[in-house]
Amino acid sequence: MKTIAHLSDLHFGREEARVVEALVADLAELRPTVVAVSGDLTQRARSGQFRAARAFLDRIPAPRVVVPGNHDVPLYDVARRFLSPLGRYTRIVTPDLSPVYADDELYVAGVSTARSLTWKEGRISVAQIEDLRRRFCGEGAGRMHVLVAHHPFAPTADRPRLRVAGRSGRALRALAECHLEVLLTGHLHRLANGEVEHPVERLARSILAFHAGTATSVRLRDEPNSYNWLEVDGPRIVLSVRSFDGAAFRSVQRRVFERRDDGWRAADGRAIETPAPLPAPADAQLT
Repeated sequence: MKTIAHLSDLHFGREEARVVEALVADLAELRPTVVAVSGDLTQRARSGQFRAARAFLDRIPAPRVVVPGNHDVPLYDVARRFLSPLGRYTRIVTPDLSPVYADDELYVAGVSTARSLTWKEGRISVAQIEDLRRRFCGEGAGRMHVLVAHHPFAPTADRPRLRVAGRSGRALRALAECHLEVLLTGHLHRLANGEVEHPVERLARSILAFHAGTATSVRLRDEPNSYNWLEVDGPRIVLSVRSFDGAAFRSVQRRVFERRDDGWRAADGRAIETPAPLPAPADAQLT
């Protein structure tokens, strides 16, 4: 069995120190096979914020697949935003904007959807889609295929009008043909999981999408800090949501998904439904 810790929206610069320490301790105890970080490592893409994010990542005892989010592109530094939008990210965090983790069972690939020409939305390019197709259909063949991105590629059940990453339909269609199984994203600061249903594209195979809440920041959206813990065992995935309770991270939701001939299904055979969100902590800061 392999395990994936899916973190998102760290927002260093608006992080909660006690939550950061609790998360480091939790990951040190659980020791995931790989950690996937789906963007927004910083609040305003400043050098000090990137250094704090990098220091946090260096404390995690596991391989990492990390991608940037829209907050990792400078907002107010207009010259840097357009001339070197991810310059600080690639210099301080990682120069790799197409990271991959691979073992005998997992193939986890990351893609950057952060762009300088949009305020907060994202986009995937034709070149990125073709690169992912090559990876999934080629060197990643025969393993569980997982894609990590910041922006959602399809609306969630509770937000049918959600703006998704540009060219997401084209990407999903192409990658479904190369046996993409799982999509890990963030951006919403809210939990959601379920089968991908794109409003335009009809996909060749079923894909599961897991959206993570914010792992460490005070920028909560009616939910406590949390992250997704995935246990991958052949065609079976167990999701545990690990939520911060004021002292430590603990599992508060558990769902089991199985890959069958007709697609992903909840373990009891019912159609996959997005669960109700976690209750917000009493001191939640909505910003």
